[in-house]
Amino acid sequence: MKTLLITRLLPEANLAAARARYDVTLRTETCGLTVPESAAALAKYDAILPTLGDQFSADAFAGDIRCGVLANFGVGYNHIDVAAAKVAGVQVSNTPDVVTDATADIGMTLILATCRRAGEGERLVRANAWTGWQPTQMLGTHVTGKTVGIIGMGRIGQAVARRCHYGFDMPVIFFNRSRKSCDVPSRQVDQLGDLMAQADIIVVTVPGGGSNTNLIDAAALAKMKPTGVFVNIARGDVVDEEALIAALQAGRIAGAGLDVYAKEPVVPEALRALENAVLLPHLGTAALEVRAAMGQMALENINAWDDGKPLPQVV
Repeated sequence: MKTLLITRLLPEANLAAARARYDVTLRTETCGLTVPESAAALAKYDAILPTLGDQFSADAFAGDIRCGVLANFGVGYNHIDVAAAKVAGVQVSNTPDVVTDATADIGMTLILATCRRAGEGERLVRANAWTGWQPTQMLGTHVTGKTVGIIGMGRIGQAVARRCHYGFDMPVIFFNRSRKSCDVPSRQVDQLGDLMAQADIIVVTVPGGGSNTNLIDAAALAKMKPTGVFVNIARGDVVDEEALIAALQAGRIAGAGLDVYAKEPVVPEALRALENAVLLPHLGTAALEVRAAMGQMALENINAWDDGKPLPQVV
């Protein structure tokens, strides 16, 4: 029986399926593996089911390697140096598709909550500071009919576009490094700065890491309308967090809705202090049926590796 390390607690159905086939070690810590811990795990286990926060950098692959597969729990895998893994003979997979709708739903949650100032309103009520309905109280941004600009028109970007167009009559524009056709009425914008300037609401859905690190920098944010709303459901490292905080503090943009952060779980105090920011604790796929489907997909990749077959979701 091959050994399998699962780096975080998964839904019980996933654990039962894993234990039926493998000698499973389950980490109960909520923090990710450090680089030395990742290196030790690669030397000790036949297979590993990691997730966001586990640091499988190039240094982790420098020593002895027993592990044959990293079946990542999540669509994003910027915490894994895939090139170093390949050199070390370790296959890597992820869990696309099953996360698409849940992540897009969180995108819409953040659009609505930020535009309509729902976070501020809830805090007002909880503080017992609400004095009653007033015609000009907490006026926000009307979402219906606003232009949404999507950065990264992959599966999640297109799912957001469908919700915006068909649900809220929003014109859709998007920026993508390659030419992209999709089944949602939309217009591709060739320059990121042009998209930032034209859209009322920006939604980021690109993969993290690599050339996308700090893709949204101070210069890009400066292009936004002062009434603009910025939403990030991608990865925290895609955005220059300090530049975003500065733009929000100065009122250069109206608000931001964030589900991801540069150094999770650390969220800067300056960001937490902002009333015009809606902050979620990385809830993108946080529904039991979605997380169970992600776990099942990760296990199917491990099973394929164990059977000597190609990984269905190899990256």
